[in-house]
Amino acid sequence: MIFFVILVLLSCTEAEGLQHVFVLHGKDLHLDTEKPVKLDEHTDLFWRFNSSNNIAKCVFNNDPVVYKKYAGRAEVFGPNYSLKLKKVQHSDSGDYTAVVVSELEQRVAECKVIVQDSVTPAQLTVESVSNSSDSCNLTVTCSTVDFNISSSFRCDGKICSHAGEKDLKATKKCSSLSVYLQQDTIFCNHSNKVSWNQTMKVLKSYCETETGISICVVKTVVFSVGLIIMVIAVISVHIMEKIKKRK
Repeated sequence: MIFFVILVLLSCTEAEGLQHVFVLHGKDLHLDTEKPVKLDEHTDLFWRFNSSNNIAKCVFNNDPVVYKKYAGRAEVFGPNYSLKLKKVQHSDSGDYTAVVVSELEQRVAECKVIVQDSVTPAQLTVESVSNSSDSCNLTVTCSTVDFNISSSFRCDGKICSHAGEKDLKATKKCSSLSVYLQQDTIFCNHSNKVSWNQTMKVLKSYCETETGISICVVKTVVFSVGLIIMVIAVISVHIMEKIKKRK
């Protein structure tokens, strides 16, 4: 069985030269400075959003000051002046910097924050292309509102296998779709950097129908009819023997 674990990323990772942070919509955001910070009478620290919007100011021997726009949402804590922003919204996506200001300015943290929603379950559809008593060919499509991937499968008896590509994966708009086959079950995973969701279906169940009639049912009916004919034949022979004996 294939399992996936997606964790909320609250630390920065390198991407295209700028550090990126992904956070789930409605969760708290934590950002740390990248190096030790020491303040004095002539040195302050600012946390800023998109360069020009001040979030908070830290001065020597005083409590941090949170600016009006972020009052009740932001706080600065710890010896290294980490930032916590509560219950982030999509409007909080953007560039965050921590700047130490004295005679010169020095950036001690810089991140691009991307707020993402939880992914929705992908739609998994299975269509029978051809079907016989021995095997069947199927087309599987895993789709979301934005994109989809499809592949072909073949089931022979108790074994199902890929008839097309073995590993399917597509990525778009910071999310991805993946399709995996485990025995006779197909799994479709929809994920982004902060969440994932899985949909699954048993392929063999789609191989048991042909023109709307269950093959298993047909086999059962055929067996039952044959058994009834056999019983009638035995009874008929027994009756004929009794008639002969009476004559």
